[in-house]
Amino acid sequence: MKCKLNERNVEVERGTRAGTVANIHCPGADLIILNGCPVPPETLLSEGDALVCIRRGVAPTPEELDILLAARHTPGVHEKLKKAVVGIAGCGGLGSNVALALARVGIGRLVLADFDLVEPSNLNRQQYYIDQLGMPKVEALKSTIARINPVVRIDVWGEKLVPATVASVFAGVDVLVEAFDRADQKAMLVEAAMKAFPDKPLVLGSGMAGWGGNDRLHTRISGNMTVCGDETSEAIPGRGLMAPRVGIVAHMQANRVMEILLGPDEGLGPELVTGRFDETC
Repeated sequence: MKCKLNERNVEVERGTRAGTVANIHCPGADLIILNGCPVPPETLLSEGDALVCIRRGVAPTPEELDILLAARHTPGVHEKLKKAVVGIAGCGGLGSNVALALARVGIGRLVLADFDLVEPSNLNRQQYYIDQLGMPKVEALKSTIARINPVVRIDVWGEKLVPATVASVFAGVDVLVEAFDRADQKAMLVEAAMKAFPDKPLVLGSGMAGWGGNDRLHTRISGNMTVCGDETSEAIPGRGLMAPRVGIVAHMQANRVMEILLGPDEGLGPELVTGRFDETC
């Protein structure tokens, strides 16, 4: 019968155990992942199974890394995500977290846009480090992504976005993520994007200041537009932006991007889908 081992097709006999295949093809492997989940060596294989074998402590080649990074994915996900292009407007608390989440799942290409520099107050919630202070955010984020998944292609735009550049910078993306702090910037991006490419999915973040209130966070879908957050809690004097709540909303955005690209997760029954409601335009 046919199975996949580290993304390569292999023929195995029925009744073969995962550990047997690992010993033959990946001697020394001490982690066996079957269809996205770690399994013991005695696990029996079935037709069409996807097997990944990993040697802990051994640095893989770049080609191997692309495969091993996706070892915990649901089968069939990796090839679809590698073909996708996602634009991120703003590389602060939302955008930097969205970018790293998508890089970790193996998105094919990211288009990052931000004109700002990394400064100390960013470090409380944004994916930057002390040694990156003073760097352009797009360059710092590109460098960090390369340390996690060097296979992801990165395009950067380090100037302030205006309506004309929104149309040109993000023309080739499959999904556009809005990740600005200011309401006027959000409005500009939405207006420019809807005018330039009205059919392109747009994922926004709104309402993530303060802490707590996880049950108030939701995903609202209206046509091609999605809004993640509570849509009310602005950053104002007395209510700041901090890593936990900002990170939750950013990952809601990244998760919604994956849903757009991959379609619904058929493994999630209706009883597991909470904190989300749809609207029609």
